[in-house]
Amino acid sequence: MCNSHKPLASADVGSGLEPAEGPFSLKDEKSYAAWRAAKLTAYPKTAAELRVTIGDLASPTPRERQALRILCARANMALYDAGPLGSDPVKVRPALRALADSLNMQHVEDHRSSGADGIVEIEVADEGGRAGYIPYSTRPISWHTDGYYNYHGPSRCVQAMVLHCVRDAADGGINGLLDHDIAYIRLRDRDPAFIAALMHPEAMTIPPGEEAHGRPRAANTGPVFFVDPATGALVMRYTARKRNISWRQDETTRRALEALEEILETDPLVLTYKMQPGEGMVCNNVLHSRTGFDNRDAAAGRLLYRVRYYGRVGA
Repeated sequence: MCNSHKPLASADVGSGLEPAEGPFSLKDEKSYAAWRAAKLTAYPKTAAELRVTIGDLASPTPRERQALRILCARANMALYDAGPLGSDPVKVRPALRALADSLNMQHVEDHRSSGADGIVEIEVADEGGRAGYIPYSTRPISWHTDGYYNYHGPSRCVQAMVLHCVRDAADGGINGLLDHDIAYIRLRDRDPAFIAALMHPEAMTIPPGEEAHGRPRAANTGPVFFVDPATGALVMRYTARKRNISWRQDETTRRALEALEEILETDPLVLTYKMQPGEGMVCNNVLHSRTGFDNRDAAAGRLLYRVRYYGRVGA
């Protein structure tokens, strides 16, 4: 399997820095070469290879759960089709939590816009606490990982999520998808110094600001790439946004970011997919984007449900 990681030695836990050994150590070329070869060999070339049909979203069979886990091992993500149940807003909410529970996804992020079940409704919002934020508009969303602005160490950050389509847009709303492991490989192959720069504990800072209803938000600083101490897997926090973002001021970081932007725009392994009602994605917080969309001809407008987790799929 392509994610043959091992937990870190105690000296590495929580540092957010380059580990001493293993595929994500710049000193361990042998481990990296083996991991890289396995990853690229197993990686899906089309979105169709990521699809799993689930008969009962609330109670996937052992075979369906295994298929989701295998795909998350290969590409850190899996797409599923839950059929008619998946477009029923009343039934789908508890079913999503049950699906995640069946994959050992249990530590739900406490998001300010979530309901009591931890699920956030991603839809156009013209008023209330969600108004003015790009995810709740028809505007495109640039490449990012979820929760990049809320990092509190490797064990307290968003590592996984379920994203489910209840209603799609009349036009647009297409997701770009790329496993962050692939982004790491492309950057390291270009220049290992790019990885060292993006593993710096002060690589990326979200400046202090103000949340909805005037609540203050402290600055949030951390690395772009880091290693999960519990599983030894690679994690990424990133946004391509140009406003309200501060990068460590050095030449190598600047060049690394330019290279990453080029990779996300041109890499042949970037996949695109528009989820239909009843479809969704389970993932280890991969890089993703969204095109703008048009709600004018939709019956009630585009609606997705999202629930985010601190632990990885199956961890």
